[in-house]
Order: sequence, then structure tokens, then C-alpha cells
Amino acid sequence: MNQYVVTENLEAVIAQKVRIPTTVMWNRLEGRPRRPDFTRALKAEVRDPLWLITRQWQMGEFAGEDAGSPVGAKAAWTTDSFALDRNIPLDALAEARPIELERAKRLHNADLRLAMGRQWRRMLAVDHAVRVPDFLNQYHFDAPDPANKADFPITAHAAAWQTLAAVAGRAIDGGALLLHLQKPGGRASDNLGLVDPEKQQIDDLGDQFRVWAERLYFQPTTPDAWQPRHLEYELKVSAPDRDVPAALAMPEHRGGRVDWFSFDAVPPSAADTGGTKNPPTVLSFMPTTIHFDGMPNTRYWAFEEGAVNFGDIDPDTTDLSKLLLIDFGLLFANDWFVLPIELPVGSLTRIQGLAVTNTFGERFWIEPAVDRATDSSSWQMFRLTPQGVADERLVIAPASFVGQESQPVESVACVRDEVSNMVWGIETVVQLPDGSSRRGRELALEVHAKFQSAVIAGAHTPPVNDAKISYTLMRSVAENWIPFIPVHVENDNRQIQLQRAAMPRLLEGEQGVTPAKITPRTRIMREGLDATPAVTYFLAEEEVERAGTVVETRWQRTRWWQGRVVLWQGHYRTCGRGEVASSLAFDILTPKLPASTA
Repeated sequence: MNQYVVTENLEAVIAQKVRIPTTVMWNRLEGRPRRPDFTRALKAEVRDPLWLITRQWQMGEFAGEDAGSPVGAKAAWTTDSFALDRNIPLDALAEARPIELERAKRLHNADLRLAMGRQWRRMLAVDHAVRVPDFLNQYHFDAPDPANKADFPITAHAAAWQTLAAVAGRAIDGGALLLHLQKPGGRASDNLGLVDPEKQQIDDLGDQFRVWAERLYFQPTTPDAWQPRHLEYELKVSAPDRDVPAALAMPEHRGGRVDWFSFDAVPPSAADTGGTKNPPTVLSFMPTTIHFDGMPNTRYWAFEEGAVNFGDIDPDTTDLSKLLLIDFGLLFANDWFVLPIELPVGSLTRIQGLAVTNTFGERFWIEPAVDRATDSSSWQMFRLTPQGVADERLVIAPASFVGQESQPVESVACVRDEVSNMVWGIETVVQLPDGSSRRGRELALEVHAKFQSAVIAGAHTPPVNDAKISYTLMRSVAENWIPFIPVHVENDNRQIQLQRAAMPRLLEGEQGVTPAKITPRTRIMREGLDATPAVTYFLAEEEVERAGTVVETRWQRTRWWQGRVVLWQGHYRTCGRGEVASSLAFDILTPKLPASTA
């Protein structure tokens, strides 16, 4: 025990006539008895009646109830499972989009094609190394032609051009082989003139390659859940309620975490079937009080941890979430008990009954706070939003909670331009054919400069005149700005939707030709362009908020059952940063500079 330290010459110290160098630090506030005998200290005598009264008020001792504490409980519940493939997490099933190996009738994702080609070369090297030149000749990369305008989107960017030119004729295009194998009746030995048994061996090797390539990343086998008109996902899953068909829907899912709040209870369709009627599970347990940071301490002499200060919360009258948090944390903190139930991932659980026994030997049957016979709008924690049908089950979504996420492969910002009364889809990040991603504005400037350099200089000389002003028909914008114009919804004279349009590529000195339309380069903005025939893309007007909206394309990677790696590519939508001004203008008159200063 520390000895009591007496400061000598105390009056001089207080009068600051003697200075004592001291470092003081308080780690906690505690009683420090000054005697070796702890008898009196352990009595915890209180000399402040007001503090004791306020402490009793804080602990609710002035509003006590003649009730016992729970000492035992018994619960029964039933558990159902989603009718889904358990080998793939739900977020991958909902968000995965097909990986494009071709875009705008040109190769795309050349890095993936090269990886597939290396794998096919390794597979051939085991027993069929002699056939490598044959596949190199049939499935090869072509070098971009710098004089061909169709290759300008590649040759305008030095790094992408150099990559594709370097692998041309030297590497097997595994993506082209995979696309051939995925066609009905496509075989690896096609067009090689092989005979059995080598032909069959190559075909079997091609089947193994296809299985490997399709396991490299997850792709949806059915039409994906992405809704391009609303820039969000929409998915419906079958969730049988024991032997009764039931369904849940994920409306307006913008990507990211999938949890109970992502689902709505909807009426089942004819495709939804019932599940197995399992018997209820019964568990006896001892209730344990809940604990959380900042909780009022029930011990007589203990003080609360100051790291969480409920008193510093300043909610507004309409901020229900903060008001509920304060109400729970300060008034009813010691009224909650933990029910230890372990539930499997991908389950839907309904509590059938809960019986509690208190310290007086009384047994109570606990009923739900919200009965299904009451108004469906009654609030309840973890309750599924009813959309035509009610479902009181607790959802443990079969989705991954921890994973890795790449930087945006592509990104589009849909923003409003009130000056021009338009909406722009700005391609802020664009993926090049070699698989790399760069800023959209940089690529737009490089492509425009490439087309501008192809214009024949001096082909047209403007006439000389003495006009004091110059007239410009139209001022353009950067090529990564894709316009959306307001149009009426079909058969509706009031509702407005946004239709993707195109800006002309205006080049200085180009005369006598119709300007080409600028086509978007990202998947989101190219919706319908690669179809045969091309399909007009409409965007719901209400989906572009005042602050704008941003849609990013990212790679997602997670581990699932038994450590299996699942990799997919999907979209993630967030809020934008406000309106923009495109500086688009028409019929511009500007003073002409004098010849001496021009």
C-alpha cells in the first residue's frame, strides 16, 4: 500500500513561494484509505445525501415495481430455408452481371482473354504441345491499325495500343476460344482437321477449359437482375414458409450489403413452391441481461463509462431513430434479455412461443408486441415490409458480410444541367479494351485529338470577309458527356422520361461530311447499343436526383462455404455531388479580333 505523503512547508507551497516540479495524471477516481485497517472503508459510508437521492432516482428506485427477475425460459421456433443455390451467396446472385469479352463489335477485357489463353496453352503443353501453333493461328489477337478509324478508340491511347500490338500473333486469345465453346455444338477441335483419338482428346480438354473459365468468375445463367431503366437491381426469391409457398423481393437494391432490410414480403407466384415441414426446435435457457457501451450501470458505487455519452445526443423532433435509441438506452436498458439462438445462414425463423419463469416461481407466456391481426403498418424491429402479404419471420440472408472490393472499373455520374434543361451521363471512369481503366475526360481528349489529326489540313479555306463578328452554330462538350433529353412516356402526355441521345463529333476544318455521332464507352451508357438491331435506352426521370446519382462497376470477391472463392462484377449506386453546367450553347456571336492581333 502507498504511504501517505506529507508536503513539508505547506503554507509556502500554497503561497507559491516554493515550487515543486510535479507531473499529475488521473487515471480513475477511487477511494484511498489512509489507515491499514479497511474495516471502515468497506462500509461505504455516504456523506452526501443529495448524491444518494439522485442516484436512487437515476436507477429508478422511486418507481419500483413488485415484480421478479426472470430465472428461466423456454423457447420454441421453426426455421425455413431460401430456395436458392447454397453454393453462391445471394449478393452475387443479385448483383453479378455478364463479363463482356466483346464490346462495340471489338474485343474487350484483353487481360482476361490473355489469362485464358495462357491457361489453354498450359493444358495443351501436357500432351498436345504440337497443337499450340494451330490454336495460335486460329485464335489470335490482331494488331490495331492506326490508319483505320474503327481502331481509333484503341490507337488513340498509347498504352492500350502497345499492349494489343505486343500480343498480336504471339498469344492465344482464350476469350475467343471460350466464346466458340459456349456456342451450341462448339468444340475445341473445330476447323483443325483432327481425327480420333486426338480429336476426342482435344474436345475433352476443351470441356475442361470451359469448366475452368466459367469457375474463374461467376456469371448469371439467367437474365440478370439489373434494371437499366431505374439504375438498380430487382430480384425475387422463393422463401417457403414450411410447406406453404412464400416469396421475398429485393426492390430498389442499389448494390452493396444484403441484409433483412433489403427484403419485402410479397405474394408468391406460381413458380414458388413449399418446402419441408420441419418440427419446431425447443430450447431451455437462463435469460441474460443485455449489455452495451454507455449503458447505465446498476452497481451501487459504479459510474458509467464516459466514452459513450447518451446525454450529448441532440435529436430533432422528427428524428425517430435517435429518439428510439435514447429511449432504449436510458429508460429500458435493464429490461432487455438475450435469447441465445444459433441460426444458420440463409434461414427464415419464426418464434412459436416463449415461456418465462421468474424468481417467485410464476410462469408467463410472452406474446409478440405486434400481432399479425393488427394493422400491418405497426412498427416492429427486423420486420419485413409487407407488400400485399405479411411475413413475421426473422431473415438471416444467405449473403456474404465480408469481402474485397476493387477500385471502380467504370463509373458514370448522371447529373442535371438546368441551364440546358438536360441530364448528362458523364463517364468519369472508362475501361479500355486492354482491361485497364482511366479517367473518362483524359480518354475523351485523346480520342478527339486522334480524329482531329485525321482531318486533312487545308482541305477547306474559309472565305475572307470584313465582318466584325463571327458566328458559331453550336458549342460542343467533352466526348465523355452523354446527353439525355426529356421525352414523353409512350401513351402518356404528362409523364416524362429521359432518352439517351448523342452529340456530334465536331472537328475543325472538316467540311462536306455529316458529323459522326459520339457513342458512349461504358457498359451502363451503352445499354442496348450492342443489340441487333440497336435498342433505344430510356432512363426513368425520377432516378436522377437533384444531387445526381453515381453508378460504379466494381469487382467483388468473397469466400463462401468451405472456403470457396466467389468473384463477380456488379454495379454500386451512390448519391452524386450536385448539378453541373455543361456550357453547351447554340447560335453564338463573338467579336472578331483584328487581323493584327488574331
